[in-house]
Amino acid sequence: MSVIRPATEHDVPAILRMIHELAHYEKEPDAVRNTPEMLQAVLFGDNPRVFAAMAENAAGDVQGFALWFLNYSTWEGVHGIYLEDLYVSPEARGEGHGKALLKHLAGIAVGNGYARVEWRVLDWNEPSINFYRSLGARPMDGWSTFRLTGEALEQFGTPVPAAAHG
Repeated sequence: MSVIRPATEHDVPAILRMIHELAHYEKEPDAVRNTPEMLQAVLFGDNPRVFAAMAENAAGDVQGFALWFLNYSTWEGVHGIYLEDLYVSPEARGEGHGKALLKHLAGIAVGNGYARVEWRVLDWNEPSINFYRSLGARPMDGWSTFRLTGEALEQFGTPVPAAAHG
């Protein structure tokens, strides 16, 4: 049995630990630059725009989390949910925590009139791909993800003050 609840400030260390575990699983163990202070600010600071839900077992032990934010569809004219991270501890996989987290996000989307819940999955991650397909999710064939980051971002971008972009 999985109990889903909103993350609290006390969950920040567990969330960050699981972010590191996820990075290791995705073969990028040194890529995480996030800190407890950064995570605290984005989830619980003034006007948070990133949200997290926690999955616990019947004993109240954290087994996983989902971290998400709103996106917007110009075609649909409404928001959607972008799932940045979905993670369940290896020892708790197969117990329904991942499904419960996704069902929770789907419920938020339906309850708020959002058009979709979407996320990315690595091409080699067959267990996750099969799990997502079993829920009725489908890949967005024909679309490629592009990212401008690091030195390329710095060279291309001209700083715009935060107040100028809302």
